[in-house]
Amino acid sequence: QVQLVESGGGLVQAGGSLRLSCAASGRTFSSYVMGWFRQAPGKEREFVAAISWSGGSRYYADSVKGRFTISRDNAKNTVYLQMNSLKPEDTAVYFCAARNSIVEITAEKLYDYWGQGTQVTVSS
Repeated sequence: QVQLVESGGGLVQAGGSLRLSCAASGRTFSSYVMGWFRQAPGKEREFVAAISWSGGSRYYADSVKGRFTISRDNAKNTVYLQMNSLKPEDTAVYFCAARNSIVEITAEKLYDYWGQGTQVTVSS
């Protein structure tokens, strides 16, 4: 089992940047595929990005491709989401999540562990 705690959210102007962090408990962090999801007010939670166990493979939603970068540091049990060129439509609660498999990487229902979320607000 793994516990996830996100941090780094906040208020930023459009065009600005934020870096989210997700710290994981336990000594088996490198055995998990890690993902980021977000949920805007009144909308369903959606996939943002994911990264494989060693970081060799990365996946992005079309809406963030070229602006967001996911990375991980297995020595620190942490996954990051660098968000650049932020837009008001990026405003949401951002969640990190963990799973063992890489099949259907964007499927929310296949992630086993979730953090509590961190709010990102982008003003226009």
